[in-house]
Amino acid sequence: MIKILKIIGAVLLVLIGGAVLFNYHPDISIERLKDKYTYPDSRFVAVEGMDVHYRAAGQGPVLLLLHGTGASLHTWEIWTEELRDSFTIISLDLPAFGLTGPFPDREYSIAHYSSFINLFAQAINIDSFALGGNSLGGLIAWKFASDYPAKVKELILLDAAGIPKPVDGETPLAFRLAKNPVLATIMQKVTPKSLFRKSLHEVYGDPAKVTPELLQRYFELFRRPGNRQAYVDRINQNEARIDPSLLKNITQPSLILWGENDEWIPVENANVFSELLPNDTVIIYPGVGHLPMEEIPAQTAQDVRNFLMLHRLPVLKEAVPQ
Repeated sequence: MIKILKIIGAVLLVLIGGAVLFNYHPDISIERLKDKYTYPDSRFVAVEGMDVHYRAAGQGPVLLLLHGTGASLHTWEIWTEELRDSFTIISLDLPAFGLTGPFPDREYSIAHYSSFINLFAQAINIDSFALGGNSLGGLIAWKFASDYPAKVKELILLDAAGIPKPVDGETPLAFRLAKNPVLATIMQKVTPKSLFRKSLHEVYGDPAKVTPELLQRYFELFRRPGNRQAYVDRINQNEARIDPSLLKNITQPSLILWGENDEWIPVENANVFSELLPNDTVIIYPGVGHLPMEEIPAQTAQDVRNFLMLHRLPVLKEAVPQ
């Protein structure tokens, strides 16, 4: 019996060791990632000790876009192409993600992100703009609109975070792993690609749209030096919850876009945002998940165009040469 247990133990160790080796993935150098994941119009600007990766394309009124957890400015790629004929589209890799990398002080509160966006806007010389954000980026966007109301002309929220979850609400697996001290340490090097595939299948209403190229981009940018630790730091950030009642003070025109099949942030939250925001429009997309701008980019971009043209029409008319 003891011999059998030893054999079973040895087999388990071999299996565990094999799994660790199979899922061990080192960091990817910034230079290599820049070669692969910058655009011809990519730029970098120094903000708070970071070399912030951003993209500015098009002409006209400025639309600044903020991505969600684990994503990058690439999430807005098709929006940029669809809207650049009428607007200046600015997107950036938020600290902790993409090519920008971690905050030097490892402080990832929403208040810090809001302050960072203000410094970023100053660094690239934009004074006022429409502001959009998805998920975490949506939370940062509405917090920024509350902190700096004079700078936000219109607010666009896509499946935005910031409304407290029900007690029985399920937390995504990737977030649960980051909250476990042992597993969070292991995740610094042992990062299963299958975890990214699972997460992307959760956030897409149609998992068939998760291409190998999309999966590879998310997986490789997560391996920028410092990003894995930054992800754990962000998920474990100890901060007071941002009070949703602040939304009542945001009087700018607001557009709420939501995927009806969002598994991460329920579509019911769109109604909560609508009840709190004084001047809002809501559009719900049947069959769509957590990332409407990736899953149905042309349709969502057209809805954003209509919204901004409606509220910016007098400005656009004045800009047309006589």
